[in-house]
Amino acid sequence: LKALQEATIDTFFDDAEIRIGDVLKPELENAIKSSRASIIILSPNYASSTWCLDELALIMDQPKHIVCPIFYHVKPSDVRKQRNSFGDAMAEHKQRMETESDEVKRSKLGKKIEKWKKALTEVADIKGVEADGSRRETIIIEGIVKEISSRLELHKRSEIPKLIGMESSVRIISSFLNNASSHTTEFLTIWGMAGIGKTYLADYTFKLHYLEFESSCFLEDIERRCTQPNGLLELQKQLLKDIRVRGWMDIDNVSAATLKIEKSLFRKRTLLVLDGINKFEQLDVLIGTKGLHPGSKIIITSKNGSLTEKCRLFETQVPPKHTKHLLQGLN
Repeated sequence: LKALQEATIDTFFDDAEIRIGDVLKPELENAIKSSRASIIILSPNYASSTWCLDELALIMDQPKHIVCPIFYHVKPSDVRKQRNSFGDAMAEHKQRMETESDEVKRSKLGKKIEKWKKALTEVADIKGVEADGSRRETIIIEGIVKEISSRLELHKRSEIPKLIGMESSVRIISSFLNNASSHTTEFLTIWGMAGIGKTYLADYTFKLHYLEFESSCFLEDIERRCTQPNGLLELQKQLLKDIRVRGWMDIDNVSAATLKIEKSLFRKRTLLVLDGINKFEQLDVLIGTKGLHPGSKIIITSKNGSLTEKCRLFETQVPPKHTKHLLQGLN
């Protein structure tokens, strides 16, 4: 708990020792539903607690929820197949159900047991941390905090500064991002002269809205970075890293990276900001030509408002919807 708090992660810790009744407390249920991540410590006696099993079932039902299981002196296979202490505990729950004289309660408990079994199987299939005593627990904790911090994308949670004189543009871009269509991908090009604030505006609205998407990435200063050695490949690898694609470090050529990007963007509803585009070919390389997941939003900043529709994605049978926003100077 202390390690998570020191990493500026808002943490709710369920440490109640005495639990009465079969229903989760409302504050605990609300904490789970409002959280973005859960760390589940699966110890040998975990499955003997109906409270813990109810928590687990609720956690596994949450959409887009990050789950980090810690197998504390238990094997994932025992959790998955409910063997050893997990098998004993589930057998006790089943026996209690069978001896229940009230038919309604028996039926209710039977349904709960099925949910618990399903949740245990699902959590065991997630890649977690095995704490079996072979490594120091301080090292394990440090690794868990790093993993949670990375997946919560804490580096994007820096304080959003005040933005003066661009309120109208912020409203336009926020409306574009909030207008979530489940059938199409939408592009917005913010264009205007150099130094007028396109990057700052895109960064500001990105920080306001990135948590509303499954994955997100802000690629800054593309025009300059493309002039550096392997600049385009480095941009691709940053994109893949930010949208959490495994194996991004091993990619060594632009074509392979584009294929991986295409597959990844097709699977996830993504917010992507491409800042400083000066050639439409950069778009072909950074987003591919196969199409994106419906509901994805792409924001492009450029000095040239006509570049976006020249990329190959707009030559497909159903081209994306495109909006332009001319950013003018302050009055």
